[in-house]
Amino acid sequence: MIKNLQYVTSFNSKETKKVMIMEIIHSIFIAAPSGILLIIIWELFSSDPDTTRVWSVVAVMAVMLVIQFFVASRSMVRSNILVYDLSTKLRIKLGNHIQKFSLGFFKQKDPGEIASVVLQDVANFEGIFGHSIGNLASAAFGTVVLSVFLLIYDWRLALCLLAALPLVYPFLRIANYLVSRLGKKQIAARNTVGAKFLEYVQGIRHLKSYGLTGEKYKGLEDSFEDLRRKSIRLEAVPGPFIVTASIVFEIGFVLTVALGLYFLFSHSITIPVLITFLIMGYNLYNPLKVVMVDYLVLRYMNESLSRIIGILEEPTMETGENKLPEHYEIHFNNVSFGYQDKMTLQEINFTVPERSMLALVGHSGSGKTTVASLIARFWDVNTGSISIGGVDIREIDQREFYKLISEVFQDVYLFDDTIYNNIKIGNPDAADHDIYKAMELSQCMEFISELPEGINTKVGEGGSKLSGGQKQRISIARALLKNAPIILLDEATASLDPENEIYIQKAIQELVKSKTVVVIAHKLSTIQNAGQIVVLNEGMVAEKGNHQELLSKNGIYRRMWDIQHQSNGWKVKS
Repeated sequence: MIKNLQYVTSFNSKETKKVMIMEIIHSIFIAAPSGILLIIIWELFSSDPDTTRVWSVVAVMAVMLVIQFFVASRSMVRSNILVYDLSTKLRIKLGNHIQKFSLGFFKQKDPGEIASVVLQDVANFEGIFGHSIGNLASAAFGTVVLSVFLLIYDWRLALCLLAALPLVYPFLRIANYLVSRLGKKQIAARNTVGAKFLEYVQGIRHLKSYGLTGEKYKGLEDSFEDLRRKSIRLEAVPGPFIVTASIVFEIGFVLTVALGLYFLFSHSITIPVLITFLIMGYNLYNPLKVVMVDYLVLRYMNESLSRIIGILEEPTMETGENKLPEHYEIHFNNVSFGYQDKMTLQEINFTVPERSMLALVGHSGSGKTTVASLIARFWDVNTGSISIGGVDIREIDQREFYKLISEVFQDVYLFDDTIYNNIKIGNPDAADHDIYKAMELSQCMEFISELPEGINTKVGEGGSKLSGGQKQRISIARALLKNAPIILLDEATASLDPENEIYIQKAIQELVKSKTVVVIAHKLSTIQNAGQIVVLNEGMVAEKGNHQELLSKNGIYRRMWDIQHQSNGWKVKS
């Protein structure tokens, strides 16, 4: 736990040290008045009480109370600011780190689990550490201060009180083990609930069509029930061990009282000493009882920290190098790639000259989208290399690399913001006249002018308030605004109506001017003028050439061409 806390607090180690010092000072000022109170008790039981001394001690206690109030207020404010500062930096660091992962990481991890780490696990650290840091300081230093006072008055009774501490330790160890084990299961169940709920919301349209909403969606209901059961177990199973530890403290105090009475009757101690232990002895255990509960909560927090650090220690696609290409020719050299154990591409070789168009065609599952994803460096190749301008893309800094490429795919994602802000994502520093120019070239103004709020219209989550064609045009406007030298197109017109297809084709013509273009083609008629066409089959290059050359070979491309022309005239029989 200490190692994990050191890792997290290192984001603001200087302020962390200041807060810890203030908490220690605060805990000392909490415990010190109790020790000073002993002076008053001792004075009152003397044969000739010194009232001046008594009132002086009361005055000192009053001053310490004022100082305690001042330190407590400052400590509370600074500790909360520290915790929220740490959690903010932690979330930003997680976000910056996650965006450097390959898409393979997200294939292996459930989206709900990743969201749970960034939101819930950081919130666990934020809430628990913020409220427990003061209790830990009070327990540690307050107990030490009181113990010193009690040892001065009678070391035998003090040792009797302190003897309960090692007896409590085994119960804490057992509870600690149970929280660690059950906490992992509860967190896993919580993540499952998040994933199932996300799945439920995203698939609600299909679930409704089959009447599987509400209680009929068994998967979500079962995950909620599992979380309820494991949450109760997390609270209930370690609880008896903490209660037993508290009972051990109570027994320790009773034994101390009994021993104190024995010493009193045998004239080994005086009445003031016994009263001192009756009043102060019980207070010795109070912060420890609080911290026992906090310790288990901190142990649960440690599971969250372990998951956070696990994400932060995942390897990224960064190499630390930053070579920049001088031109934008794309070259695949014996590239092989697979998702986990399944090879998708094998020994792919081709070159896309600068400012030319290469079209990727092939049957579904042949590897077209994978090739485009590798160019965009969503994954890294298993063997071989991909270079831009003679520079291996793995040797280009990610921030510089993504300036080189714009993508326009069939599945467009828009953020729940205005049209204007969604387009500006392409170049956050762009001037307004550049944004309007991109909208005009991408044919966006055709539909924006009809919207009541124009470019300030909110598009909804994922662009839910717009049609497919409208989203495509916004996506192309983004790419135009970015003005990257390399364009990746996943046939943006494949599922559009004829009217929208005309708009999109005009926008694409503006986009690809003087660019190096790689297009995934579904409609072969749209790529007849491509400088080079690569036909993929089962993850390998089956054919290469231009349109006429491939038709003359009577291979896969010719068969696909003939089939598409035959299907153009299909109709439903009455």
